[in-house]
Amino acid sequence: QVQFVESGGGSVQPGGSLRLSCTASGSVRSIYAMGWYRQAPGTQRELVAAITSGTNTNYADSVTGRINIPKDNAKNTVYLQRNSLKPEDTAVYCCNTCILGAYYWGKGTLVAVSS
Repeated sequence: QVQFVESGGGSVQPGGSLRLSCTASGSVRSIYAMGWYRQAPGTQRELVAAITSGTNTNYADSVTGRINIPKDNAKNTVYLQRNSLKPEDTAVYCCNTCILGAYYWGKGTLVAVSS
């Protein structure tokens, strides 16, 4: 099993930046790819960024150019660097992986963008 703990969320003004962290524990060697998802009130959860155990990355069109997903393998941590934040980026952000058909989710961290 894998456990995730997210951190780094908070309140930020439009145009600001945040760096979210997702730290994995447990069977981390089984993780091939991790994703960052977000869910705003009243909307479906959406994938915003993903990274493989190598360096292959994928970003949602809605955030491309305003996002980066670096990782630190030594710390079992994947980051989500969000820049030029907009009010529509307000959501709970959580990380996820799938191992042998089982999905593992963190509890998430809230990002609130408002003036």
